[in-house]
Amino acid sequence: MTIIEPHIHMYSRTTDDYEAMYAAGIRACVEPSFWLGANRRYAGTFFDYFKLILEFETVRARRFGIDHYAAVSFNPKEAENTPLVDEVLAGIDAYLDHERCVAIGEIGYNNINDAEQYAFRRQLEIAKDRDMPVVIHLSHYEKPKCLERMLRDLDAVGIDQRKLYLDHNTEETIGRALHETDCMCGLTVYPISKLTPERVSAIIREHGADRIIVSGSADWGVSDPLALVKVVETMRRDEHEAATIDKLVFANANRFYGQSPRWKPQLNIAPLDPHEFQR
Repeated sequence: MTIIEPHIHMYSRTTDDYEAMYAAGIRACVEPSFWLGANRRYAGTFFDYFKLILEFETVRARRFGIDHYAAVSFNPKEAENTPLVDEVLAGIDAYLDHERCVAIGEIGYNNINDAEQYAFRRQLEIAKDRDMPVVIHLSHYEKPKCLERMLRDLDAVGIDQRKLYLDHNTEETIGRALHETDCMCGLTVYPISKLTPERVSAIIREHGADRIIVSGSADWGVSDPLALVKVVETMRRDEHEAATIDKLVFANANRFYGQSPRWKPQLNIAPLDPHEFQR
């Protein structure tokens, strides 16, 4: 089946990963902005990174048959540096205007503090003004506390929640996220630290799949760029309907990013012979 990987950090992955993703049926992906392993000290470092994921990474993915888009933002893990947040957001427009940028993100919380809230709300306001989709990062710890704070932020900004992809939910938050927001709600699958395919299957059995997206979000840590393939296999074993599986790994992501006029994924890109391109 055809799969869209809606949240994956290909900057940290290899060409072998692209080959494996294509072989497994992944034909398009979105790469949100994230932490690079060390906090950045200069706005220019952010801008160089934005250019890389919008341009070079798109070229690299296309060589292996995958259509690559990006989301651009000041990520939550570095957002306690408020002067740098202001400097980056003052120069971010050119990257949000890029033809491969389909959303602002990922934004949200890491340590759940006021400095992060400042960066979160400022970028929600930018998204609201631009009428852009947003990828939101629910903190990895104290998720119910984080969701409670986020709900207040969303109300304060007054943004259209149908344009929000609230990612990294677990059993602790998914019910409230679905019932108290209009967001698309994300489940993230990691081999160790996040959800397993089996837990995803159980969540879908309880809550349905109408407003849920699943991603691998693969990055520097122990993660899996083929996580969605394992979700498909598990859900087939658990006898979920084919239409339910399609919503999770294709249709819902396609609908969400389709709110951006730039989202026009090509799902039939032919991989190139590796001898035909250079680094």
